[in-house]
Amino acid sequence: MQNRRYFLKQLGLLGAGLSTLGLMPGDLTAAVPLLQEPLKAIRVKGRVTARGKGISNVVMTDGLSVVQTDQQGYYSFISNNQRSYVYMSVPSGYSIPVQTNGSAAFFKKLDRQKKEVSLPFELTPLENKDDKHHFLVLADTQIQNDYEANQLLTVAAPDVYQTIQSIGDPNTFGIGCGDLVFDQLHLLKEYNEAVLKTGIPFFQVIGNHDMDLDVRSDELTASTFNSHYGPTYYSFNRGEVHYVVLDDVFSLGKNKTYVGYITEEQLAWLEQDLKFVAPGSMVIVSVHIPLITGAVKRYPDRNQLGGTVSNREKLYEMLSPFTAHVMSGHTHFNDNTVQGKVFEHNHGTVCGAWWSGPICYDGTPSGYGVYEVNGSSLSWRYKSTGLHQDYQFRTYNKGAHPEQPEFRSVNVWNWDPDWKVHWYEDGIRKGEMQRIVAHDPLSVELHSGPELPALRKWVEPQLSDHMFFFKTEDATKQVVVEVTDRFGNVFSEKLNS
Repeated sequence: MQNRRYFLKQLGLLGAGLSTLGLMPGDLTAAVPLLQEPLKAIRVKGRVTARGKGISNVVMTDGLSVVQTDQQGYYSFISNNQRSYVYMSVPSGYSIPVQTNGSAAFFKKLDRQKKEVSLPFELTPLENKDDKHHFLVLADTQIQNDYEANQLLTVAAPDVYQTIQSIGDPNTFGIGCGDLVFDQLHLLKEYNEAVLKTGIPFFQVIGNHDMDLDVRSDELTASTFNSHYGPTYYSFNRGEVHYVVLDDVFSLGKNKTYVGYITEEQLAWLEQDLKFVAPGSMVIVSVHIPLITGAVKRYPDRNQLGGTVSNREKLYEMLSPFTAHVMSGHTHFNDNTVQGKVFEHNHGTVCGAWWSGPICYDGTPSGYGVYEVNGSSLSWRYKSTGLHQDYQFRTYNKGAHPEQPEFRSVNVWNWDPDWKVHWYEDGIRKGEMQRIVAHDPLSVELHSGPELPALRKWVEPQLSDHMFFFKTEDATKQVVVEVTDRFGNVFSEKLNS
């Protein structure tokens, strides 16, 4: 009995592993019929090196077992023939290995036919320290046809490239925050071309439109994604920051339906992964479906099972010892939400409202997030495609807003409670504007009704939490809108009286 329990423990199936199958630790024989082939142990070993020298404390995993390399860079653990990859949490201070498609090469396929495999990993030391670095978050590029692929390749990707060039940081990387394509998985080829055009390595997140939909269960939906980008959940490190990518899209196997849900297998893996991260450190988690958004309050009667993550509270608990930020996409609007100690950035999309025009549901311009890390601090801005980086709000004259016709209005899409939105009349500061949950007038104009927009007639305006309103005196000659972000950056615009 002792030998049998030891075998199971080494196989990585005690506790969290078997619990994902709903089994008790000693119930291996019951597990076998649920698997595609009889369960067999595989001893995995290898060494992580740079210029011939071993690198210690590199975290290695197969998605179940999690170990660190020793002082000489060696690692070993018992995996099994139901695992697909062995991969590392790329350590700080080393270049991100890159595949020919432009995405990170942090993994190697596990040969399931062997009883023992040796998988070495080679890294290259960075020329410049990565304590300071940048990353871009591209949510929902979501191309469905040749026209949209061309828009990504000729409009969006060049804009991203220009932004990267203006940053001038060799330690810049990208995160593709899911829905890379719109169900047309053959277009991942064009998506990869766009990634290559940016000139930086990307880490990819699986979205609900990146899945194989003709399979019988959620466990099989990532096959095509895997073939391009490897595992759907993993971690890596840059400077003082620990980054995590999770798959929070759970397919129900019928009519493209899904829910936002993080499996026990991932939570159990993450629990082990975070043991190697010092409490108080910054942890940045990227997912496709947001954990939570303001839409839950804006639309209280709407079913949010596919729009938020149902077991998010468990993830919040795991992140509580850290300074945590969450990067998400999926919604085609821009929301910043603080839930306890977790700050979630739900991004406006590269494709806007599915390539139907220049904005998202809520009036946020098509675009992406730009983040700067300096040691343990994080700052950010939203970059609108084709527009100056200081373009952070849109103003509307009196009468433009159908719901508040007596007021001028301003859409400040990347607003959070630490932003300030003021106005001046003839040089006199009048105060802060009133924030009201409302539609964006341009979205109403471009998206309202069954015939608009022509390319995606099902798109309609959605309420947002970042519309601001103010009323000016009739005799006012000059009006200035002034917006100050949480980092003290001031953006202003003069309006016609």
